[in-house]
Parts: sequence; structure tokens; C-alpha cells
Amino acid sequence: MAIGLRTAVCERLGIELPIFGFSHVPAVAAAICEAGGFGVFGVAREDPEEIGERIAQLRDRVGNRPFGVDLMLPPGVPERADPAEIDRRIPAPHREFVEALRDKYAVPPASKPTFFTRFVRSKELFARQVEAVLGSDANLVATAIGLPPEVIARCKRAGKTTLALIGSPRHARAALGAGADVLVAQGYDAGGHTGTIGTMSLVPQIVDLAQPAGVPVLAAGGIATGRQIAASLALGAQGAWMGTVWLGAVENRTHPLVLKKLLAAGSEDTVITRAHSGKPCRVLRSAWSDEWQAAGAPEPLPMPYQQALTGELMAAVEEHGIEPLMYEPAGQSVRWVERAETVAQIVDRLVNETRQALERVGSLRAPGTAPI
Repeated sequence: MAIGLRTAVCERLGIELPIFGFSHVPAVAAAICEAGGFGVFGVAREDPEEIGERIAQLRDRVGNRPFGVDLMLPPGVPERADPAEIDRRIPAPHREFVEALRDKYAVPPASKPTFFTRFVRSKELFARQVEAVLGSDANLVATAIGLPPEVIARCKRAGKTTLALIGSPRHARAALGAGADVLVAQGYDAGGHTGTIGTMSLVPQIVDLAQPAGVPVLAAGGIATGRQIAASLALGAQGAWMGTVWLGAVENRTHPLVLKKLLAAGSEDTVITRAHSGKPCRVLRSAWSDEWQAAGAPEPLPMPYQQALTGELMAAVEEHGIEPLMYEPAGQSVRWVERAETVAQIVDRLVNETRQALERVGSLRAPGTAPI
């Protein structure tokens, strides 16, 4: 008989599998839901005026299946994105460095707008994104890089499940104090903005902190196989939160040049850099991260000024396919992004691998004893 994978958090959220998938692409989040998992659409890079419509389209596709949205609400950003003040905060040597990179790699100007050519992160922008999410029928709201208690309270009053991504016991205590319904213990292995504690060390600490409050914990960071999901369950997590594995999904429509890099990459081909956003972020290594780490390079600016500085150049890099400078935030689990697959194929593989791993553990026994 096949081993069941439905955990308590699955029962609570009304899903079949303890597989949680984060993506900036609504089609990926929808396909994860359709495969029995829980899809989470990242709206941190979205125009507040368009968030409601994009969530509505996601709802139309998944029907009654639950899904979530993810907000990034870091402290320390300006109240509003005043162009004059933003310009004043960007030193001339940094502008010169970026222009030198443009010349070195022969990057033509961008002709298409992106989030980072149109917006600079600010409290005002975050407030508009929050309002759009609260006005939607998303079932769950996740917060990352920042944990405003008032946002969690408002989401709970709106009837939404709240989830906090945390990278340390200190963050977990704050999230529990704010009333978060679910915690994601995201280890150092993870792609994107991440902390300093490895997943295997972090998850059991957060489980121990959350257990007395009855708050479920999901494991994140370096997870892309069923063996790792099984290990997460053994550590006390009730599911696995994954992001990098979906970069290889057909539905993600990853740029072919970036996909080629992802498929060829190993865990050692990711680096932590502040050159992406101004905060420590694990990304696929490229000439972009190398240039910012080279001797004589300026220190990246703090968020949001780094992306205000580099937004137009990076938009042009993607638009014109300047391969050496192209990359994606990716975790050490990129090692297992080996081929382009559909989301359904990825989920099916993860389920089969998890069951096989649990069966192997269940068959372990000492001589003369019954299987565990």
C-alpha cells in the first residue's frame, strides 16, 4: 500500500500534498495547485494596480483550490520613492561603475519597462500592494524579509491564513508573537534573500519553538528532491516550501539562456551577493556577481537603492540577452534542476521519491528485530 503524504497542515489548508511552491509566475503557482500542492504567487515585483487582476486570473484557473500570495516588506526603505531623494542617495562612483559594465558588455538601452524601471521599493508602494492583496480572495498571505505585525493582523481579520518566512529563532519568536499561522524555516541553502543558518540546523529549532503554540512549520532551503522532503518530515516539518525547482518548469518560461545555465549548474555555482538587491541574496553565479566582488568594485548600495541604480541596466540585459550578465536567484538545490519538465511532472517525481525514501527508512531494522 502506498505511503500517505497528507500531513496536518494539508488537512488545515485543504490540499492533498505537503508540497508548497513559490513562484513569480502565476501559471506555475496554478499548476502546483492543480497537481495537489499549494501554489504561492510572489507579488513583490508587481504593480499594485495589476495585482488584483492577476490574482483573479489565478483564481479563475484553480477554481476552489486554495493558493497564496507572497509579499516582501523589508524595513528601512523610504516612506515614498521621491525621485530627487533617490538620485541623491546614489553616489557618482556607483553610477560610473554601472556605466562601465554597460560599455564592457556592450549592453544596448532597454526599450521595455520592468518593475525596477518603474518603481522603487518604499513604504508607500508596500501599502498599496498590501491593500491589493487584502482586496483579493487569496487564501493565504506570506510575508518575507520583514514581519509587520499590523499586516498579519489585518490579513487575519480578512479571514486569510498568515505565513511568515523566517531564517532564525529570533525571527520565529517575532512571527509567533505577531500571530502567524504557519512558519517557513528557510535555511541558508535557499535561493533569494536568505539567512545564515543551514536548513538541517534551522528546521528542528523552529519546530521546537512553534510546537507549544500548535503552529505548523514548513522546511525550505536546498529542497528539490523527495529524499529532502522526507528528511524535512523527519525533522518535524509538516511540508516543504520550494522555489528553485520550479525555475526548470516549462510553465515558468525561463529565458533560454538562463535555463541553459540553470540546467548546467551545481550547488557550488550559487553565491550570496548584495549586488542583486542590496540585501544578502543567493543567486546563480554570473559575470554580474563576479564584477561586484572584484577588486576595486564599490560596495552594493542598501535596498532599495541598489535596484534603483541597476534596474535599467538589468532590464536591458534581459531584453537583449546579454548572456554573461544573466542570472536568477537560485538555491543550492539547483543541482537537481536537470531538465525542463512540466509542473505536474515535477510534483509527480517529488511524490514518488518521497514515498520511496520513507519506505527505505521504514525498512531499516537491527538484526533480529522487526522493521521500524
